Amino acid sequence: MDAQKVYERCVGATRDFMTTAGFSDAVIGLSGGMDSSLVAVMAVDALGPDHVHGVLLPGPYSSAHSVEDAQELADNLGISALTISICEPFEAFESVLRHACGGKLEGLAAENTQARCRMVCLMALSNAHGWLMLNTSNRSEAMMGYSTLYGDTAGAFAPIGGVYKTDVYAVARWRNNQAVEAGKVPPVPERVFEKAPSAELSPGQEDEKSLGIGYPTLDGILRMLNEGGCSPEAVVAAGYQAELVEKVARTRAATAFKRALEPPFVEVYEAE
Repeated sequence: MDAQKVYERCVGATRDFMTTAGFSDAVIGLSGGMDSSLVAVMAVDALGPDHVHGVLLPGPYSSAHSVEDAQELADNLGISALTISICEPFEAFESVLRHACGGKLEGLAAENTQARCRMVCLMALSNAHGWLMLNTSNRSEAMMGYSTLYGDTAGAFAPIGGVYKTDVYAVARWRNNQAVEAGKVPPVPERVFEKAPSAELSPGQEDEKSLGIGYPTLDGILRMLNEGGCSPEAVVAAGYQAELVEKVARTRAATAFKRALEPPFVEVYEAE
């Protein structure tokens, strides 16, 4: 993977999409995680800082460091950053849905409702100000259906929708190094590289634990299934555990309906 090539292709595609759609400004939900951080950096390089609007959307399980990292990213990029808490709207949904959901809104229903509260806020800003909403999903999670329909799948375009999670980190590191070489502040805070990825929709939640597989292993399997055109049997023969390969292949097939509803993105990988 050529990090520079991937980065420049994603930035160019974002700029082209915005221009074709007739939008000058973009709005992005900033979670303090790697995906939204890299999308924000790409958007600034594509449009300029005055045309990128970040929104911090802390919820009931958001950590202090996530809010701090999101704000630091915005400061490094020189973009505006609003803070809109979703705690109150989420509590309202909990109150309204409690009886219908069996006495309490919990589990997946509670987690996804938080994601959809964020989407409502971002789309309201999009409509109110004429900003195009950029999606912050990556290829690894899309392939596993690890997303919320009408929540984090929302948006008009996904700058990193075609990039595997491990490559998201590599591309972000390349972009930071470019800034250092130019004598500038690296845009993505170092803590974003170090902490475990998490949607923070429940106490102590971590993405790799929820997925049941680490991103390096997941991406290795997905690359062989997707770009490599390999059968699950061939992936197992390459050294991956049969149980994990079966789980990934089965999940990838079962969640195709979600990917059909996700925003467009640019292809960055070639068939092997």
